[in-house]
Amino acid sequence: MTHPPTPTGSHRPVGCSRCADQAPLPFDFSMAFQPIVDADERRVFGYEALVRGTDGSGAYSILQQVNEDNRYTFDQTCRIKAVELAAKLQLQGYLSINFLPNAVYQPAACIRATLEAARRVGFPTQRILFEVTEGEQLTDRAHLKNILLEYQRQGFKTAIDDFGAGYSGLGLLAEFQPDIVKLDMELIRGIHQDSTRFTIVEGIVGICRKLNIRLIAEGVEHLDEYAALKALGISLFQGYLFARPSYEALPPVEWPLG
Repeated sequence: MTHPPTPTGSHRPVGCSRCADQAPLPFDFSMAFQPIVDADERRVFGYEALVRGTDGSGAYSILQQVNEDNRYTFDQTCRIKAVELAAKLQLQGYLSINFLPNAVYQPAACIRATLEAARRVGFPTQRILFEVTEGEQLTDRAHLKNILLEYQRQGFKTAIDDFGAGYSGLGLLAEFQPDIVKLDMELIRGIHQDSTRFTIVEGIVGICRKLNIRLIAEGVEHLDEYAALKALGISLFQGYLFARPSYEALPPVEWPLG
């Protein structure tokens, strides 16, 4: 997921009075869905909900309109739209939703709209996976940890997205162990012919295995990349090799040979 600009300073209210005072978003958007597949079992593990313009435009055009004044409303609307569409499409497996930690003021309070939407449309909350990018420039690392812990307490799955692309990396894992780590696509690009990348990913695989964290290789486009990652013991994949995102639809999976 492409991410909107993050605030330059700490601007998180103590309470949630600001949440009730949010103006409607000045723009509309919807979601596309891309499968996350389990290659060992040849089944769909889940789908990631990706922001798209209602005209089919990419995430960038929408996220450029997100600012400090509407960040909370945008984050909450993303969650609700994703859950409503998932239920409408009868999505099976996990629903992966990106969230903005700087838009979460109080974890237990700010999750209420997601819970209410899931109950209203009948989507099981235990099949919701919340992703936060490892490269997100956080104003408060302890705040992120509290959010993720609260989400796990509520029964949601948690994931660190774009792992290996940001500055925090293993330091974030030392403080919090999510259910899933998603390897950044730049780290796996050309891994079949790059011994350095292969060695780095091999190390991450070993660490995650010992911490009981599942790995998803995202952005997989080529069969050689897929074969190298599978040889390292990775079974969960996301990328154009399997399916491109589909606007308000669940695309079929193309299973590579081997």
